[in-house]
Amino acid sequence: MISNMKITTLCFFVLCSASTSYSIIERDVIRHISSHQYSPDWKDLDTRPLPRWYDEAKIGIFLHWGVYSVPGFSSEWFWSNWKGGDKKIKDFMAKNYPPNFTYQDFAPMYKAEFFDPKEWATLFLKSGARYVVLTSKHHDGFTLFPSKRSFSWNAYEVGPKQDIVDQLSKAVREVGLKFGVYHSLYEWYNPIYAEDKKNNFSTRYYADTKLWPDLKQLINDYKPSVLWSDGDWEVYDTYWKSTDFLAWLYNESPVKDEIVVNDRWGIGIPCKHGDFYNCADRYNPGSLQNHKWENAFTVDKKSWGFRKTMSLNDTMSMRELLYEVVSTVSCGGNVLINVGPTQEGTIAPIFEERLLNLGNWLGVNGEAIYSTSPWLHQNDSFNSDVWYTCLKPTYNHRHPTAKPREHDAINAIFAIFLSWPINNQLEIMDITSYLHAGTYKIKLLGSNNVLNWKIKNGVTTIELPDKAKIQTGYAWALKISPK
Repeated sequence: MISNMKITTLCFFVLCSASTSYSIIERDVIRHISSHQYSPDWKDLDTRPLPRWYDEAKIGIFLHWGVYSVPGFSSEWFWSNWKGGDKKIKDFMAKNYPPNFTYQDFAPMYKAEFFDPKEWATLFLKSGARYVVLTSKHHDGFTLFPSKRSFSWNAYEVGPKQDIVDQLSKAVREVGLKFGVYHSLYEWYNPIYAEDKKNNFSTRYYADTKLWPDLKQLINDYKPSVLWSDGDWEVYDTYWKSTDFLAWLYNESPVKDEIVVNDRWGIGIPCKHGDFYNCADRYNPGSLQNHKWENAFTVDKKSWGFRKTMSLNDTMSMRELLYEVVSTVSCGGNVLINVGPTQEGTIAPIFEERLLNLGNWLGVNGEAIYSTSPWLHQNDSFNSDVWYTCLKPTYNHRHPTAKPREHDAINAIFAIFLSWPINNQLEIMDITSYLHAGTYKIKLLGSNNVLNWKIKNGVTTIELPDKAKIQTGYAWALKISPK
């Protein structure tokens, strides 16, 4: 007689063909996204289902590029830290620039003379990324598009004298990737914002005359799939009029059915509202989250913008990078991998190498990453180097990070391990009770051979092939599916 636990387990392993068509329920959800008119309040805005493309994409590229790339020193907070009296920056400026040199004087030097958007797009495609997010404006207020409210402080009029957002968005879409924009809500030294701040934000001159026009221009002109908000933390969302903007975005904008936004919309909003949560920079909780989230992190561990003083030791190793990817996806998140381009418009070779290696790894193991869902377990309780994902034939729009329900069909479970065992025998525990319940095969992605396995004292031991014969050298994925 099969126990109740085994019956439940067998339900989890019903084998269904993955389908690109939408179920009746999914079509109803899509119609809801298109037809529902959202009210400008968080309770209603939070009912919006997550557009499917974002959850399935898993991998994005983040680009911090701007005037701060010219000094290439300290970080993208160069101007603020300089004005704040940072000694290293003050010494750097005194040694290398004339006494009256200002931050604005860097802008004409930001020529981007080697910027080739098609070359960038090709690299990002080869990296395995599915979307790209560019800083349309950082906290210094300099825009990479011809803002109608940023006179002589944008890349179209100063420096590159190009519409960077337009060029990169077209190149990225031409290779089949989604395009998004980062936009800082506040600006460090904008006098209109300073006036509102002086008035204890009882006035909204900056939000009404600068921020909203810029945001609407970005949405209407470039139609991004992601709007990544930042610079919100000095004031509550009522000043930014965040709910009014998002209601317009979801109801009337040209990207209302596709766009996703993060959670940085005012004091108290991060980790509470938004299509996906960032919560904090480099956020990786290491456990399953109840809401879709994203881990935005930097390959250069010390800065989001390019640093000319960056050393090899400052950069993430491939093992470190893959840990972030694997652990994040296992726990229901996406990764947004940041590389800072140079002032000339090139991607540093070390960043290029990391991205190409990631693409090679995903070429073999992408089945365990793209379009997957969290499984019943995330990090194996016996072997902490092992993380799980699973592949379901249906998508949960309402709760994409949910564990499989009792009667959910599952096509496969993936066990991704970050260290190769010395004796070629991988020991894991959390899969054991499920292997007990039926007849399954285990394969190493990139190999057609079925692997032998045995269970003893609750631990499953899987016999791996000789590591020297394996294509990838950083992390590996097992596919567990019914025979």
